[in-house]
Amino acid sequence: MLAKRLAVFVVPVLFLVSSARAQINELSITAGRAFVSTQTIVNSTAFDRDIHFGNEEMIEFNYGRLLMTHRVFGLFAELPVAIYPRMDVHSFQGQTPKDIGALFVTPSVRLNFFSGDSVTPWVSAGGGYGRFRQAPVLTYDVPNPGPTGTNTGVVQFGAGLDVWVWHRWGARVEARDFYSGAPAMNVDTGRSRQHNYYVGLGVVHRF
Repeated sequence: MLAKRLAVFVVPVLFLVSSARAQINELSITAGRAFVSTQTIVNSTAFDRDIHFGNEEMIEFNYGRLLMTHRVFGLFAELPVAIYPRMDVHSFQGQTPKDIGALFVTPSVRLNFFSGDSVTPWVSAGGGYGRFRQAPVLTYDVPNPGPTGTNTGVVQFGAGLDVWVWHRWGARVEARDFYSGAPAMNVDTGRSRQHNYYVGLGVVHRF
């Protein structure tokens, strides 16, 4: 079932990329912060039942290809690849992994407004694959009895702004939500999915 859902996003994007005639491509790299909201452990009697996540560094690489233009709009196929290597995790009970890491690969479609102008807002949506790494130790450095890796499907929504400052080089600011399955936390939070928010700033090159 998950593979069929991912195919709904991935197959049309790959088809469009393979059939596109336009020769405008983009590469970008941005860096910023990842945010995961506090979660609450279900049926816990502890004084503090919350799981807190650190706001850690995240980096995203992106390849885009122009598919078509219409008036002020430009339609791109893009491939965001986002990583946060380590995000600290803390819970009072100490049953959760000490930290987690994540990789998201989400083929998407991006709609640029005022495409070709010096200032270009855009929105993006797509979906693909995610991989979480759970630390081999828990909060208080005891061995983690749970899994240290989790695969998941991911849906991506994003928005941003490109400002072309010099020839084919520009600056990019973006915000994305990688809505994924939940990593293995060894406790019941009542959640099967979580939002992984990203805000970043970087450069984009068109060729």
